[in-house]
Amino acid sequence: MNKISIILPYKENFSPTYAGAVSLHVEHISLNSIFRKNIHVFGNTNFKKKFKSNYTNITFNRLLLTSNQKKYIKKFIEIENLNPSSLIEIHNRPLYLKQLTENLNRKYVFHYHNDPLTMNGSRFVKERIFMINNCEKIIFCSNWVKKRFLKNINENYINDDKFLIINHSINKKKINFDKKKKIITFVGRLNSAKGYDIFGKTIIKILDKHKDWHAHVAGDEPREKLEFNHERLIKHGFLNHDQILKLYELSSIAVTCSRWEEPFGRTSLEASSRGCAVIVSNRGGLNETVTNAVKLKELNKNILFKEINNLIKQTKKRKNLQILSYKNFYLDHKYIANITDKYRSEILHKPKINKNNLRIVHVTNFNNRYEGRLFYNTSKRLNNGLISLNHAVLEISDRDETHYNKTLNDISGEKKLNKKLINVCENFKPNLILLGHADKIRLKTLEKIKSSLPNVKISQWFLDPITKKGPDYIKNKKRLLDKFSVIDATFVTTHPNEIDFINNKDKVFYIPNPVDKSIDNLNISRHKTPKYDIFFALSHGVHRGILKKGKVDERVKVLNLISKQKNIKSNFFGFREKQPVWANTFLEELSKCKLGLNLSRGKSVKYYSSDRIAQFMGNGIPTLIDYKTNYKNFFNKNEAIFYNNHKDLINKILFYKDKPLLLKKIGEKGKQKYHKYFNNKLICDFMIKKNFEIDYKKKFFWEK
Repeated sequence: MNKISIILPYKENFSPTYAGAVSLHVEHISLNSIFRKNIHVFGNTNFKKKFKSNYTNITFNRLLLTSNQKKYIKKFIEIENLNPSSLIEIHNRPLYLKQLTENLNRKYVFHYHNDPLTMNGSRFVKERIFMINNCEKIIFCSNWVKKRFLKNINENYINDDKFLIINHSINKKKINFDKKKKIITFVGRLNSAKGYDIFGKTIIKILDKHKDWHAHVAGDEPREKLEFNHERLIKHGFLNHDQILKLYELSSIAVTCSRWEEPFGRTSLEASSRGCAVIVSNRGGLNETVTNAVKLKELNKNILFKEINNLIKQTKKRKNLQILSYKNFYLDHKYIANITDKYRSEILHKPKINKNNLRIVHVTNFNNRYEGRLFYNTSKRLNNGLISLNHAVLEISDRDETHYNKTLNDISGEKKLNKKLINVCENFKPNLILLGHADKIRLKTLEKIKSSLPNVKISQWFLDPITKKGPDYIKNKKRLLDKFSVIDATFVTTHPNEIDFINNKDKVFYIPNPVDKSIDNLNISRHKTPKYDIFFALSHGVHRGILKKGKVDERVKVLNLISKQKNIKSNFFGFREKQPVWANTFLEELSKCKLGLNLSRGKSVKYYSSDRIAQFMGNGIPTLIDYKTNYKNFFNKNEAIFYNNHKDLINKILFYKDKPLLLKKIGEKGKQKYHKYFNNKLICDFMIKKNFEIDYKKKFFWEK
C-alpha cells in the first residue's frame, strides 16, 4: 500500500477549534482524495478536538535552548523509520526538506502557502535550487507565489512539469440571494497588514451615510490594537470556520483589503463561494481567488469608500456581482483534490520503464488495403526498426481503420479510430505512442490518454516538406502543429532551422529517410547492361496511384529538359501520360537504369528529401542530388553525385552515364554508407533516446 505522509508546520493547529489555512486545506483535500485511506497527517497542536483525517500528534519535551522545529522533525523521522511512506508531502516549511533528505530516502512534494522569499530555507536561490533538485513536485497556492519562487532562478533549473498551481478550496452551498442582508463583512487579522485600519475608518463613514446597513468584523489581533466603534459595527472576535461561512451566507458585501502581498486569500475565496459581492485589493494572489470582483486600483480609504458606496447604491450591480461571483466559482474540494491526486498518481504509480524493451503503439498508414502496392514505405521501415531493437510494437493503420469503418453515424470513420486508440492504450499500457502523419487522431483523444497514462510519451514523425519553399506549406504546417501541445518529440526530414513557425525547437529533431536491409537489398550498380541512363518516378499521390488530369507538377520542367537531350536515355514514370510504377515494378524499372534522380517538390532546403533517396541509395543506384540540400555534409563525390542547377544536372548525367566503373564505385559506396549511418535501427534508436531523454556520448552521424 502506498502510504502518503503529510507533515504540517510545527504548531499548525489541525483542529476546527482554531484552524489555520494550511490545516483547512489539508483536511478538505484529504477527505476528498482517492488516497484518503492511505493519507496520514502529522502535526503538533494542543487542542483536543482534531479534524477527521487520520492524524498523529507529535509530542516531545520542549527545551529553551534547542530548536523545537528540529526536534519535531527528528521525532517524525523516528516514526517514519518504523512505518515508511511512499511519499512525503511537506507544507510551508522549506527547512524541513533538508533535514528529511539527510535522513530519509523518500519521494518528496513541497506545498507553498506563503511567499517563498520570506521563509527560512528558500530565501536564497541556492536553497530553492536545492528544493527543485530534491522534490518530485513543488506546489504553489497561486501564480504569484510561483513567480516569487522563480525569482532570479536560471531557466536551466525551471521544469514546468515539476511546478503546479493548486489553489485552496471551499465547497459551494446553495444560496438564496433574496435572504441576503444589508451586511458588509471583514474577516481576518485585525491589523494594518490586512488593511483593517483602512476598513475601520471607511466603514464608520459608510454606516453614518447608510442607516439601514450593518458591518460585521470577525477576527482578532493581540499584537496590534486598532479600535473602531459604531452602534451598527458588530465585532465577533475569533469565529470558527463554520461560523465564518454562515456569516458570509448572510452578507451582501465582503471586503478583503490587504496591504501585504496575500499568497492567495481564503477570505475572498470563501466569500465568493457564499455569493457575496467581493471587494479585493490588488495584492499578491488575491486576484486569483475570485472570478468576479471589484478590484481596488489604489488602496486607501477614499477609494474603498467609493466602491462600497457604489455597491450599496447600485442594487442591480451588486446583485449581478453576487450572482456571477457565485455562479463562476469552481474551486471546490473535489476539483482541487482531483488535481492533487493526479500528481500523486504520477509519482506513486510511475512505472520503472525498461527503455530497452518498450511497449509502443505505432499509429500510421501501413497501406494494408492496397494489397502490397505501397509496401515499400517509411512506415514499414520505421516499424521494422523498432522491432529490431526488441520493442513490442502494436500497429494501428489509421487510414485503413477509417476506410473500413465508415457508417452513417461516423461518415469519416474517425470516431471508431479514436475510440480504438483509447481502448488499445487502456489495455496495452504503452510507454510510447508514435504517430506518423496520423491526421485523423484527435488532440482530445491524446489528452484523454495522457490523463489516464500520465507517463506515456507521445511523439510524431513527419516526412512532407514544411517550409515556405515547399508545396502545401499552410496545410503541412497545420498538420504538424495540430497536436503539438501534447507531443514530447517531433521528428522531421527537414533541418529544424528551416522551419519558420516553431520558435521553441527543443522538441523538434531531424531524421534522415531510413533504409531497411530487409527491403532495400538490391545492388543495382553491379548490373552490367543497364538499358537506360536515368530513372525518375513521379506520382500525384501514393494513394491515388495514377496521374490526375490537369494537375501541374513543377518537376515536369526538369524532366522535359532531360528528355530533350538526344544523348540521354530516360526511364521516367508519371510523365507524359506514362503512369507511375509501384512496389516490385518500381524496383524492376529502377534496376534498368544507370542513375537515379533525387528530385523533390519545391525548392531545395537543408536536408529535405522525399523518401526516394533511401530507395535509390539504399538499393545501390548512383544518385543525383541537389547541392542546396546540403547532403554533401553526409556524402562525398565518391558516394553521391551533386549538381548545382538544371544545366549542371544535364552535364553530370552526360559525364557519368558512360563511365560504368565510376558509377559502380559511387553506387556501392553510397549504398554502404547509407546503410551504415541511415538505417532504420539507428534512426529508431535516436527517436527513442530523444523521447525518453536518454543521454548518449557519441552523436549520431546526421547530428551535424
